[in-house]
Amino acid sequence: MKIAILGSGVVGETLAKGFLDEGHHVMRGTREPAKLADWHKGAGANASVGTFAECAAFGDVVILSVKGAAAESIIADIGGALASKIVIDTTNPIAEGEKPDNAVIRYFTEQNESLMERLQAKAPKVRFVKAFNSVGAYVMVKPKFPMKPTMFICGNDADAKKDVSGLLDAFGWNVEDLGAVEAARPIEALCQLWCIPGFLRNDWKHAYANMKLG
Repeated sequence: MKIAILGSGVVGETLAKGFLDEGHHVMRGTREPAKLADWHKGAGANASVGTFAECAAFGDVVILSVKGAAAESIIADIGGALASKIVIDTTNPIAEGEKPDNAVIRYFTEQNESLMERLQAKAPKVRFVKAFNSVGAYVMVKPKFPMKPTMFICGNDADAKKDVSGLLDAFGWNVEDLGAVEAARPIEALCQLWCIPGFLRNDWKHAYANMKLG
């Protein structure tokens, strides 16, 4: 499969390695492809680098792993090229330049909206699936916890969620599908919860597990 990753940060790098290790072809996209030259040299024959537009054209599945503040403008620019494609949205609407309130990060969205809903409204033909937003890069790929952790996902397209669930299963996650795009509101809020131990105790290597009786 061709996996396009929009973003040059640690999340994109971690997921790129994970997908390359699984045998996929990966293109990482950034506004300045030259800054990924060193990564490209060491990533192997199945790795490439391009612009956001080139990545949008390349990917069977596209992963949006940019800052939340930049996500809407990027989707506005390339959303047409992503029509009918699966886009895994890893972003959170973190307010830039604002300090956490007693370890609780601030969001620029209102309580009854999510960033993914905004993205879906800008690009209604894109098959968005929320995932990877409520866990740190360190444990995104095949984490070694005492029990299998849960990845909460949502989106309007059932087939897209099924395909993403397969990718998540290969990365060592139980998947909990929480329904349509509106469920991105609590899923994005999970990032706020996940960050609290990090700011309080410098603990960034945890994840959630959804346990069920019977």
